[in-house]
Amino acid sequence: MPVLSERVQSFTDSVIRRMTRISDEYGAINLSQGFPDFDPPKEIMDALARAAYAGPHQYSVTFGAENFREALAKKQGRAIGREIDPAKEIVVTCGGTEAMMCAMMTIVNPGDKVMVFSPFYENYGADAILSGAEPIYIPLVPPEYKFDISLVEEGFKRGAKAIIVCNPSNPCGKVFSREELMAIGRLALQYDAFVVTDEVYEHMVYAPYHHTCMASLPGMFDHTITCNSLSKTYSITGWRLGYLIGPEEVIEGAKKVHDFLTVGAAAPLQEAAVAGLLFPQSYYDTLLETYTKKRDYFLAGLDRIGLKHNVPQGTYFVLIDIQEFLDLPQFAGYTDLEFCEWMIKNIGVAAVPGSSFFKEEVNHLIRLHFAREEATIDEAISRLGKLQELLKK
Repeated sequence: MPVLSERVQSFTDSVIRRMTRISDEYGAINLSQGFPDFDPPKEIMDALARAAYAGPHQYSVTFGAENFREALAKKQGRAIGREIDPAKEIVVTCGGTEAMMCAMMTIVNPGDKVMVFSPFYENYGADAILSGAEPIYIPLVPPEYKFDISLVEEGFKRGAKAIIVCNPSNPCGKVFSREELMAIGRLALQYDAFVVTDEVYEHMVYAPYHHTCMASLPGMFDHTITCNSLSKTYSITGWRLGYLIGPEEVIEGAKKVHDFLTVGAAAPLQEAAVAGLLFPQSYYDTLLETYTKKRDYFLAGLDRIGLKHNVPQGTYFVLIDIQEFLDLPQFAGYTDLEFCEWMIKNIGVAAVPGSSFFKEEVNHLIRLHFAREEATIDEAISRLGKLQELLKK
């Protein structure tokens, strides 16, 4: 067989999705891959039922159905504080994953440098390799995951063409403050660079923190490519509906990349999802209230069984410190990946090893999520409580 490309040999499959497959094999509670175990809003499901018979069932416009883009422009225009042109400033993609890949391939030439905060969502590493970018990692320093703005400026001085900002940040739950975003934005303007944002968790930001769209800041719309998705906001991760918003010149290029990557997102799913995009503000208020309760409920459970964790400012992810378990003789030499595999088989709960998110040598953290019904959370906490028995022994 001929030798495969070097690029596919330079990264692994998704560790997150791998944990789901192992979890399914052993019947564990899956707190690894972030998707809810409850239904989407009834209005969206009813709209999908209608679309099943009324259609559309054929290709929509490659860069997104017109009514979908119009509804999206209205919703995100309010968040950005600017009228969005649905014909020239939006590309609808097959999930937020394609949105980020599409953005990278639109602005990056092989060898261009792109800054990435660490920890980072694991896709960003593969995106850099696939687009030919050279990543420059900027550490987010725990426990508050702050960063040194001088390192960002140093990256731009080294020629970085863009910086990726996940806000709120997966996996650490950091919400970038307006002041932090302003500082990044000033440098992007000074060095004529792009900010590529991943804002999938924009509606899951817990008090007293607030979400600020980078594209809403003075002068930043023309330097920002906003990547987002409907997956988390409407509990439809399997629908794979994402989008890019940006200046016309960027979007014109992104349309071409997207066209030849996937042609277009599923037409009947776009039709059904319009119902969600038209929801009033009360929906998003209730969504935040729901996830705030889930976060507090889950963290209280972790406290009750004595597991050390961070307190996420946004998203539905929590990082757990497992160092005290790795120090036990039976886990001598274990990596966090091996510990997660052991947990699935022996505890019955699936997590993601933290090392898949960090450029630094981090082996003592695992990521769990709380997008689950309370009964599922209760059972997961009960099972995780067995970990403390190891310390007692």
